[in-house]
Amino acid sequence: MTPYFDDGTVTLYLGDCREITTWLAADVLVTDPPYGRAWRQGNHKGLKGDAYDGIVGDLDTGVRDRALTMWGTRQGVVFGDLTLAPAPGTKQTLVYAKPPDAGFRGAIGGFRRDAEAVYLTGPWPAGTGGKSSVLHTGARIQGSQSGLAARYGHPHAKPVDLVEQLISACPPGTVADPFAGSGSILIAARNLGRSAIGVEKDERYAEAAARRLSQPVLDFGASA
Repeated sequence: MTPYFDDGTVTLYLGDCREITTWLAADVLVTDPPYGRAWRQGNHKGLKGDAYDGIVGDLDTGVRDRALTMWGTRQGVVFGDLTLAPAPGTKQTLVYAKPPDAGFRGAIGGFRRDAEAVYLTGPWPAGTGGKSSVLHTGARIQGSQSGLAARYGHPHAKPVDLVEQLISACPPGTVADPFAGSGSILIAARNLGRSAIGVEKDERYAEAAARRLSQPVLDFGASA
């Protein structure tokens, strides 16, 4: 299989992670899979003016769960929806508290949708103390030009600084992201001096990820 992008540190493949299995050779899983909630985003537009017509594999949690089964019992960091079943093998649930400009659409009972789950799966060490399980970012979510979705052409693009926090807590080695989207996890891994292997099924998003990865400067989260 010829990579869609390869700079010697990050390798990205275009295709289905259930068929392209190179990512399974990595050391730790950090991924933002389809949550399984059949998401749609009304008339919002992407980077090229195209409509966000949903996420491939998002009708239920089957695609996510199959990838996690393939990964096995090794350590993983998996984004998710707090209203749905946790990822299989979850040992701890962190909360990604989004910025104040997030979650206005689809508010229920006057409460915004401004939090997401981050599941720690596999054999993470247990102990006392530690950092807060509520995570934050310096990035803006909304905005016609500066928001993550507008800048990167993906409705669920994650802030690089947030992902760097998560990868920094992971054991050493290569990072796997079988649902690479617009590439934030791959970029965060490279920023931290780590190699990464990604797979993305939708060519629109693989193209966006390759474009970001081709930039010669670090893609810091606070400006993401």
